Amino acid sequence: MASGRLQGKTALVTGAARGIGEAIARAFAAEGASVLVTDVRDDLGEKVAGDIGDRALYRHLDVRREAEWERAMALARERFGGLDILANNAGITGFGAGEAEGPFDPEHCPLESWRAVHATNLDGVFLGCKHAIGAMRARGSGSIINMGSRSGVVGVSGASAYASSKGAVRNHTKSVAIYCAEQGLNIRCNVIQPAAILTPMWDPLLGDGPGREERIEQVGRMAPIGRFGTVEEVAALAVHLASDESAYTTGAEFTLDGGMLAGQAAPPAPED
Repeated sequence: MASGRLQGKTALVTGAARGIGEAIARAFAAEGASVLVTDVRDDLGEKVAGDIGDRALYRHLDVRREAEWERAMALARERFGGLDILANNAGITGFGAGEAEGPFDPEHCPLESWRAVHATNLDGVFLGCKHAIGAMRARGSGSIINMGSRSGVVGVSGASAYASSKGAVRNHTKSVAIYCAEQGLNIRCNVIQPAAILTPMWDPLLGDGPGREERIEQVGRMAPIGRFGTVEEVAALAVHLASDESAYTTGAEFTLDGGMLAGQAAPPAPED
């Protein structure tokens, strides 16, 4: 149940047209925040903002382009009075249509594809943090939530660019947190590291024809909990990190992977 934990705050969410970003934008609004919904998928993003209602506004934002970040921050000031929360969610694996051209293993990945993945996943987070600090400095406080991945903690041979970019996001989060503390700013920065969350990012692997549900079950069983996670579960953690409940939490990483990093779960012992 929503309880107004973000009442009076303004949030900007990147990659908010679908998946985790959409769920975060909706959850922030449900908790009372005004939300600047941003993405490059304009039709979907405008629909999300329209569904949320008066407290939401859509803005096209290509996170790779600094000028677009500057315009987004100016809009947050003009329409909502400033910025309190940034969810740096936009990201690509490289496997989606038109994102980049593989393969993505360390031996054969084209340099252009490597750079394309890092431009969105890492440069976009860097630029978001850079401009959010200035906007939040003016407000006197703020919370930056970066979207990492379990892939940023372990190696992924077939998606090395994605894994590298998310590993860098994990580390940059800590640099931002320490910088803000050194500056005496009440601005926190934390990273959420999901794995096996059922979003459109999985569609290239899962497909949309016969056998999709079986493949979903197979991948879900890789987690000790035995299923995919949901976007709502990620959004719930983002709400906590955005709220004053987490006022003493900065530079921290939160892994939502159903127990994958914890180890391999043994099957239940058969009953006699």
